[in-house]
Amino acid sequence: MRLLLFFTVFILSLSACQQAAEEAEERPNIVFIMSDDHAYQAISAYDERLINTPNIDRLAREGMLFTNASVTNSICAPSRATILTGKHAHIHGKIDNVFPFDTTNITFPQILHDNGYQTAMFGKLHFGNNPKGFDEFKILPGQGDYYNPDFITSEGDTSIQGYVTDIITDMTLDWLGNRREEDKPFMLFYLHKASHREWFPAPRHYKEFTQRTFPEPATLFDDYEGRGTAAKEAEMNLLEHMTISADNKIYPELAKELGVEEPSEWGYRVFKSKYSRFTEEQKQEWDAVYGPINDEFAELYPTMDDSTFMRWKYQRYMQDYLACVAAVDENVGRVLDYLDENGLSDNTIVVYTSDQGFYLGEHGWFDKRFIYDESFLTPLLVKWPKKIKPGSVSNAMVQNLDFAQTFLEAAGVEAPEDMQGESLMPLLQGDNRQWGRDAAYYHYYEYPGAHMVKRHYGIVTEDYKLAHFYYDIDEWELYDRKKDPKELNNVYNDPAYAKVVQELTQKLYELREQYKDSEELDQKYIELYRERGIIKEKQ
Repeated sequence: MRLLLFFTVFILSLSACQQAAEEAEERPNIVFIMSDDHAYQAISAYDERLINTPNIDRLAREGMLFTNASVTNSICAPSRATILTGKHAHIHGKIDNVFPFDTTNITFPQILHDNGYQTAMFGKLHFGNNPKGFDEFKILPGQGDYYNPDFITSEGDTSIQGYVTDIITDMTLDWLGNRREEDKPFMLFYLHKASHREWFPAPRHYKEFTQRTFPEPATLFDDYEGRGTAAKEAEMNLLEHMTISADNKIYPELAKELGVEEPSEWGYRVFKSKYSRFTEEQKQEWDAVYGPINDEFAELYPTMDDSTFMRWKYQRYMQDYLACVAAVDENVGRVLDYLDENGLSDNTIVVYTSDQGFYLGEHGWFDKRFIYDESFLTPLLVKWPKKIKPGSVSNAMVQNLDFAQTFLEAAGVEAPEDMQGESLMPLLQGDNRQWGRDAAYYHYYEYPGAHMVKRHYGIVTEDYKLAHFYYDIDEWELYDRKKDPKELNNVYNDPAYAKVVQELTQKLYELREQYKDSEELDQKYIELYRERGIIKEKQ
């Protein structure tokens, strides 16, 4: 009898172990791909007018494309901190690119690592030199460089000759092929520097893209008459604020000889710094293409008025920006091919996104920061063959706030109660009824600062967008997203929208309370700027 009992217990224990092993094997791998400042307009799955991105588009074909994905704060480091923590900036403390990240925050890679995932990060983190929760990392210091970049690694700093987008992919594939532990699920961060300013493309792409001409956005010459003070005073206009050297690649000596007015000496210094990183061979390749562009500009500039100069700057911007995107798309294809060829695709979640949106000449702008769509919206494409129906499209109001809880739920790990997002799992599985958010909350802080976009918070629904600009002004803006998709007319004071204003204002205050934001916190972060000397006196 005892022997029978022993064998029964043994068999049950063995069965339980096998079941646990099978469940462990079923936990998905996660490949999180994020580029920097990659506008959704520069992905052909969203918009075919500017560029063809066949490899990124594969994720839409084989998975789900989100049309209403957004960020909580459209600026690099805060966005990344929100992704890692699942919290708004006023909670995790990384409100801008200036103040340090509070390293007491718990990140979802830490949680996955503690629950049996092998973790690695390659590319651009943009804050902190020792990311927590990763078995291995090789990250760019700060913004990093496009050519012959330096890397901070878990084994010491290093420099690698070549083009940064290719190098980050080489590192990623090397890890997948040589250091991935096959008995563990993995969480892989594959993070590109591109397409961040100042847009130095690879030779194979600048040779092609500098020969192209791109369609102008309808609002390239926007006069901002339908908007408030913030749009009129922002410093990110192509004509007035884009540098001729760092951004448009006109050699500083020529620009000075021609008497081109630069916003500051910064553009000259940056171009010289980036150009000095080239090897002699890289300089020769660059000069062979950009030298003739400089010669042509020298002939044209004396005849240019503001309109023709604006159009010239736009084309130069698009040529280099989109050439950087082309390298990202190629390299994403390399990683997707590896997953397919090595039998990893079926049980791997692949996410492609950007840390925020970006202006590609719309409203005459470059950069981001505003709650307006080109900045607020971000690309999001997700493939997971076991869960997502190929070719799916979701219009749900999702945010970068949601990634942490999504990945934890997918891994079968309970998320901490203080995370503020919602898991995307119901949407990924086609169950829209289980999705609860009908409005997104946004808050931008970095003012005074680069590009001088004023502080503001707001609420965005499928139909409307309400924003409050504060600190040195007190202005409200309301946009009808269906009737005015280009957001040209602020209807906040239009009597026809009085009820909408009332309802959205109430909902905005409810969201601020829900996410634990407040006027007291607004003032706290203003005071921090004052303590740092960024704000010189009370306004």
